[in-house]
Amino acid sequence: MSWIDVRSDTVTHPTPAMRAVMQAAEVGDDVYGDDPTTAELERASAERLGKEAALFVPSGTFGNQLALFTHCQQGDEVIAGEDSHIVWHEVGAAAVIAGVNLRPIPAPKGVLSPEAIKARIRPSGDIHLPRTALICVENAYSSGHVVSLDDMRAVWETAQDAGLPVHLDGARVFNAAAHLQVPAREIAQYADSAMFCLSKGLAAPIGSMLVGSRDFIEIARKKRKLMGGGLRQVGVLAAPGLLALNEMSARLVDDHLNAQTLARLVAEIPGVVVDQQALDINMVFLRFNRAVDGNALVEAMAEQGVKANPPDQGLMRLVTHWQVGAEQVQKVAAALRSALEQQQ
Repeated sequence: MSWIDVRSDTVTHPTPAMRAVMQAAEVGDDVYGDDPTTAELERASAERLGKEAALFVPSGTFGNQLALFTHCQQGDEVIAGEDSHIVWHEVGAAAVIAGVNLRPIPAPKGVLSPEAIKARIRPSGDIHLPRTALICVENAYSSGHVVSLDDMRAVWETAQDAGLPVHLDGARVFNAAAHLQVPAREIAQYADSAMFCLSKGLAAPIGSMLVGSRDFIEIARKKRKLMGGGLRQVGVLAAPGLLALNEMSARLVDDHLNAQTLARLVAEIPGVVVDQQALDINMVFLRFNRAVDGNALVEAMAEQGVKANPPDQGLMRLVTHWQVGAEQVQKVAAALRSALEQQQ
């Protein structure tokens, strides 16, 4: 069966062009700094995000946690959105790797308010209190929302006033840039460091990039080795990463348009309520206005060749990517309609 997979944009297969450049990639030992393809990916990534240097890492979680590990000391506190990826989906790694405490704050639609941040910054001079060391923002947010440049700037200015660095979890920063119609560097200018994924909508088989100042990346490179991320002939992975960065990032608007089409189609299904306020990027969030067996629903969709995740606390997410085009979204909507009809 030829599957249509809308569980996430992490399920993307490398494009035929990516497979070709993997085979032909020029490689060397990257721990020695000898891999020319990786060096080019790092140079290009830093340039695209407007930073001095970059570092290839195996995954987005690795990149975020390496950033915390580099910015912070053990016992420090990190302010982050209460439903952000760093708080919600990284296995509590901040406590294990960097040895820091996360101080979550509300982040409606991904926005951290300056007032909420100021209220959580620890005053200095009290030996009972941890040191606030870092503020983490996320854009695009995992809820499907894109944070505006004005809101990014407000957090940055708050951090500057407090003498704190900002880290951007930009796993889907190019999706955010496509929605805002700006270069990604305009988002990253409001952060000292940033991570973005090559392996989500950009379709590379593995890898993320951590960017920042040269001094920051120099420290992070050593700590990456400590974390087991010193890779050898990694040019075979950097080569598709370059295609992801330079070519696949330019087509993300297609995924966004396909998600909007999918949202319109599934909203026409009786019993389905689409969150019309969370359609900034390539995600569609929906609920049902009647009782639905989520596991039976995705099983019925799978019988029609569509892979989807069941609703989580009543909320279901469908994600478009380069392998889910106009024809596929029609089939996804039809499969969802049919699966719901089986439960009537």
